[in-house]
Amino acid sequence: MKNIFLAGAIAVFGFSTAQINKGTVYLSGQISYAHEKDNNVNSKKNTVIIMPTAGFFVAPNLAVGVGVGYVNTKFTKDETINGEAGVFRFNNINEQSAFKIAPFVRKYWTLSEKLFFFAQLEVPIEFGREEFEAHSSFVGNFGNYAFNDNNGKTKFTTVGVNIKPGLDYFLNKNWSIEATLGEFGYNNYKVNDTDYSKDTYNFGVNLASVGIGIKYVFAK
Repeated sequence: MKNIFLAGAIAVFGFSTAQINKGTVYLSGQISYAHEKDNNVNSKKNTVIIMPTAGFFVAPNLAVGVGVGYVNTKFTKDETINGEAGVFRFNNINEQSAFKIAPFVRKYWTLSEKLFFFAQLEVPIEFGREEFEAHSSFVGNFGNYAFNDNNGKTKFTTVGVNIKPGLDYFLNKNWSIEATLGEFGYNNYKVNDTDYSKDTYNFGVNLASVGIGIKYVFAK
């Protein structure tokens, strides 16, 4: 029984002496575009993320680094309602653009000569602007009509604390493929110069949030 337990521990955690050396530098990042369309309510959502990242190993298997980039999300919705008195039309546009900086600490655990498990603690901060437009109109059955337009701009700040687990597989000494397996943490969204704020908590591994990336390692 003891031997079975030991074999299982080796399979899961490994006892390889491989490590990522102190002084190693790596570059990675995220460039993504996502499009979401809901035909039921005639809405569209587009998200663009550009986030280069650099890391530096201050000790074997322990890195610090920072990601700096840009995030843009645009949401549009068009709706037409045919009522007894006439036709109502609604058009809404909401766009958020933000500069994002995310300092982090990442700890690696060796599973084999090429495979590592890691946990990353990061503090993402966003400074952004939100613009919105709302247009509505009514055309009645008897020639009566009405229109209403509304628009505005706000600035916001978000601050979070997240933990991201993941796996890192080295193809060779310079290239690796990493996968983050969800996110655990807290995020606060606040509209500047107002009392409005929103807190978001994430706990649990969500397979929909698994991320795959490639990074270049300046191996020592």
